[in-house]
Amino acid sequence: MEQHMHRIEIVTRGRGLVAITDQVCDWVKRREIGTGLLTIWCRHTSASLLVQENASPDVRADLETFLARLVPDGGAGRYRHAEEGPDDMPAHIRAALTQTQLSIPIAEGLPVLGTWQGIYLWEHRMQPHRRELVLHLLGERT
Repeated sequence: MEQHMHRIEIVTRGRGLVAITDQVCDWVKRREIGTGLLTIWCRHTSASLLVQENASPDVRADLETFLARLVPDGGAGRYRHAEEGPDDMPAHIRAALTQTQLSIPIAEGLPVLGTWQGIYLWEHRMQPHRRELVLHLLGERT
């Protein structure tokens, strides 16, 4: 059994989904682990991770629209925590409702994703941010 860890920095443009599938798959492939388990950890409380449809951008837009209705931005005393702006507390709620860690099986040297699945960082803040993800790979060489 081997273990590998790596940190990647993702620069976001503000609220929305950022595709990270290629970066993750490239790193996994270079480790030459045939079978194993990949864990991706987001080191933030106002961003999250998601495996989702990667073909139609309408899916990502609809997800963002749905979450905006479910967790509206602040203002007018909507949330007590508002020191960092009207999008801060909603970003924490959005992250709490989604996930900050993914576990993805590895087979034949790559994450086992479905035909239409992609890996995304979901930025919940309105302004651009630098987000750090930690990748941990455990498995056996090919």
